[in-house]
Amino acid sequence: MSGFLHTLRRPIRDMLRHRAELREQRQWSRVAWQVEREIEDVVGRGRTLVVGPWLSEVGYEALYWIPFLRWVTAAFRLDPGRVVAVSRGGVGSWYDGIAGRYVEIWDEVDPAEFARRGAERGAAKQLEISAFDREVIAAVERRIGAPVDVLHPSLMYRLFSLFWSGQRPLSFLDSHTRFEPIAPPRILDPGRLPREYVAVKFYAARSLPDTPDIRRVLAWFVESLAERTNVVLLDTGLALDEHTDYAFGPAYASETLRRGEPSSRVISAKPWMTPSNNLGVQTQIIAGAQAFVGTCGSVAWLAPMLGVNTSAVYVDPKWLHAHLGVELRACHRAGAGRFAALDLRALEPLAVAPHVGSRLTAQASGGFSLRPLEP
Repeated sequence: MSGFLHTLRRPIRDMLRHRAELREQRQWSRVAWQVEREIEDVVGRGRTLVVGPWLSEVGYEALYWIPFLRWVTAAFRLDPGRVVAVSRGGVGSWYDGIAGRYVEIWDEVDPAEFARRGAERGAAKQLEISAFDREVIAAVERRIGAPVDVLHPSLMYRLFSLFWSGQRPLSFLDSHTRFEPIAPPRILDPGRLPREYVAVKFYAARSLPDTPDIRRVLAWFVESLAERTNVVLLDTGLALDEHTDYAFGPAYASETLRRGEPSSRVISAKPWMTPSNNLGVQTQIIAGAQAFVGTCGSVAWLAPMLGVNTSAVYVDPKWLHAHLGVELRACHRAGAGRFAALDLRALEPLAVAPHVGSRLTAQASGGFSLRPLEP
């Protein structure tokens, strides 16, 4: 009898496990169905529709929010003439074909207040409609003089969390996004820019932490590029979130001049930017560049959609795994510029970085630093 029960135990255990997996799959499917039903309801009401306000990271806006809205526009036959896009930094051109009108948040809210309220919100990602979201929406209603319906970023975050958590494959994201080339704005007089140049934006992130040694490696990148062509640095000088730009300012210029290097080839775009146009200016500069080099994330996801070949650097890939696959797939789907990701640790055995005989090593904090090799 005990042998018979033992024989039955395994198929019963397998059956219970499969039932649990099916319940879990049904739960995830219900999340997707609910999000799509909410989108259908808000689109079907026929009123002016605000998409946003976008208060989260630039990278998620470029890589996920804009393609998600293109899918919504196509799948739900949404007339762009009904739509008002609400974001910050002068990114109205990103929403071409999605929204007939763009409202700049920093025309309604002081950037310092924006940063303060964002810190109060805590989470960088808009997983729900916050009090600050509602204040921005109310300001938009006052500006356009009519009540609005809202397609909020939390819908996208709820839907795509199924992919980011590994519950749904990349094909799920494919079926809920549309990647297309983006046309840049014309904010700057093109005569201010060199005829040929590489656009560069290095900023501190969890994938590229700000340490003195990593800073030296990035300065070497800039110097190496400047030996071959003009370099336009997309440093904004604005502290609007946790991602601060690496600055290669007067100290860097003095050092390169002392060594007789062509620092005049390194141009900072900072004087051309204000809070309300900084992302638009960066978009225009990237679109006119021979190539883009920068931290993996943020506008590095955008650059290929502007038709520009892109090299994106990092030292800690654990924050990037899902996003790298999405970006490579997006470039293929959109026929965009080439995207190549570079782990700076790969330079170590090639002995091409400064301080040959140095090593990028993981530290207890999770960051990386260059340390001398033992003799």
